[in-house]
Amino acid sequence: MPSPPPAVLRAADPALALLTVPQVMARLQLGRSAVYDLLRTGQLASITLGRARRIPTHALTDFIRTRLEQEAAA
Repeated sequence: MPSPPPAVLRAADPALALLTVPQVMARLQLGRSAVYDLLRTGQLASITLGRARRIPTHALTDFIRTRLEQEAAA
């Protein structure tokens, strides 16, 4: 069975949506360099499509959850 087109996946599962770096900057209220540092160090997962960097929404959610857990444990 062929997989559904990307538009169907996005509508069915918002966790599969991809964010741009500026969108992540706005959500985390961080600057461009800070977001790219998180990507470079692997703290925030991303994919590269051509020259464009995209961050899955679930990766951003996982990053925030991990940071909250670290803060709670400290």
